Amino acid sequence: MLNAIELATEVGATLKSKKLLLSIAESCTGGGICQAITEVAGSSEWFDCGFITYSNSSKSELLDISAALIAQHGAVSEEIAAAMAEGAIANSEAHISLSTTGIAGPGGAVPGKPVGTVCFAWQVGGVTHTERKVFSGDRHAVREQTIVHALDRLLRYVKEI
Repeated sequence: MLNAIELATEVGATLKSKKLLLSIAESCTGGGICQAITEVAGSSEWFDCGFITYSNSSKSELLDISAALIAQHGAVSEEIAAAMAEGAIANSEAHISLSTTGIAGPGGAVPGKPVGTVCFAWQVGGVTHTERKVFSGDRHAVREQTIVHALDRLLRYVKEI
């Protein structure tokens, strides 16, 4: 498995070759995906912007997600991940987006959503794909696994365009 920087490099080369721009909406990763992306020289050619929407109110204010939707599904849900990815597209110049929302720990678990639960969404070609995973390890490990998984799936979706 490639690390985050290697994946970001491949994602960038693929996006650049297809003349596509990326936007990212992150919660539990706190900007880690954007950091990996911007480690790649020339990323400004294919990366438009990132939204770090850690609080529910920032999800509403920056990504146009209704408080009612968050109350209905919880911030850590595939529905909110999808809304975050769609909001990142709607509020940027990007063609493609990805989002993460989860419980990195050590606290924050709720019934049905243990520590390590992360919901992802990727909007590619006008289609939103979602996924829920449960990672193991401490806060750092959960966040690192989330970043790598998000970029790995993004690469797969972008190559399919």
